[in-house]
Amino acid sequence: QMQLVESGGGLVQAGGSLRLSCLASRAILSTFWSSDLGWYRQAPGKERELVAEIPAGGTTKYADFVKGRFTISKDNNKKTIYLQMNSLKPEDTAVYYCHAEYSNRDFWGQGTPVTVSS
Repeated sequence: QMQLVESGGGLVQAGGSLRLSCLASRAILSTFWSSDLGWYRQAPGKERELVAEIPAGGTTKYADFVKGRFTISKDNNKKTIYLQMNSLKPEDTAVYYCHAEYSNRDFWGQGTPVTVSS
C-alpha cells in the first residue's frame, strides 16, 4: 500500500516559483523504486492532465505546456517526488496531484492547490 501526501502549493505571482513535494508514506523502498511516478493537475472545469512523469526505468517526460519551466525529480531514499515550477503563469493555476503506479495499481495524493496571480 502506498499513501501519497503532497505539500508546497500556495499563492504566487506570475513569474514566480514553487516547489511541490510528495511523500510516499507506507511504501517500502523497493516499491517506491519500482513505481512509475508523476504529477498531474486539474484546473476548475477541466479534465485532469499529465504535467510530468518519471517512469521507474525510463526517462522523464513533460507536457508541452511546462517544458523548460518545470522539473520533476525524486529522492529514492526519502521516497519523495518533487516538482520544481518556475516562470509560473496564471494558466498554471490548478490543483496538483501526485501519482504512482505500481503493479498495475494507481495511487493518488489528495492534491495541493496552486494559484498564480497575474
